[in-house]
Amino acid sequence: MKKIKYLYLILGLLITNFTFAQLSDLAKIDYTILPKGNSGIEYSRVRALFNYPIKLKKEGTYILVGLDYSNIMLSMDGNPSFNSEEIRDFQLLDFNIAYTTPLKNDWRLGVRLTPGFSSNLTVNNVNFEDAVFSGDLVFIKDKKESKDVEKPWRLIIGASYSGNRGFPFPLPFISYYRKFDAKWSYNLGIPKTNLQYHASTKHRFKLYAELDGFTANLQRGLLIENTLDAESINMSLILSGLQYEYHITNHVQFYARSSYVLSSTVNLRDNNKDNIRELDSSNTLYLRTGIRIKI
Repeated sequence: MKKIKYLYLILGLLITNFTFAQLSDLAKIDYTILPKGNSGIEYSRVRALFNYPIKLKKEGTYILVGLDYSNIMLSMDGNPSFNSEEIRDFQLLDFNIAYTTPLKNDWRLGVRLTPGFSSNLTVNNVNFEDAVFSGDLVFIKDKKESKDVEKPWRLIIGASYSGNRGFPFPLPFISYYRKFDAKWSYNLGIPKTNLQYHASTKHRFKLYAELDGFTANLQRGLLIENTLDAESINMSLILSGLQYEYHITNHVQFYARSSYVLSSTVNLRDNNKDNIRELDSSNTLYLRTGIRIKI
């Protein structure tokens, strides 16, 4: 059981968070909403995932497989110069395949490949244009449980790419964790940074900043003002806020977060991935709640 816990702790940090689910979760369901506020667009997302670890013969080596599904809804006010029904409902499905194994000098290798699709599915069949691909390669050195260090720490370095997180280009993955007090810890890095207050074994508060978003194919395209044809949509968010966690049991956790949107862009793109129309993206409030089951 200790080895499995260690596996999930490591694999959990292979994922960037937009869109993206932690592999430390055995199962999770959550709901996200960006209320319209002063903008003309309301964004909501229902997400569910599960993962399953498979132990290999080599000591400390595992393969992990899983599914990550999301339904995204965009509700628009007014009368835009295109058919807004085409960008109302999106289906996203990722297949997670991860591998982790120990290396020399207390280092560990983690590799994750995530093929999937992201589309409005207006023709009801998945095609090649709907396909998205993500991947991560990281190296981890973990001293969180080591008895020869005064203040537990963990370092993860590597690279991450996702075609379905709103930032469709390679990003460095850097994560440095340290618990500097019995009730305080921090995690510095890209694409996620946080400061945690461990109020008790059941209650935790977290100040954080991170990236979020999604990219999806428009199967039938979208004609704008009878001149421009959009082939995809991209939403990119930079968030900062507060998360509360309640540990119902050692393995079941409820969480709720409220964020301020520091930066937001929603663009319709042509077949070259160039932006051809920016939609109203002045939302400032981001809310999420959910339940996760962890090993």
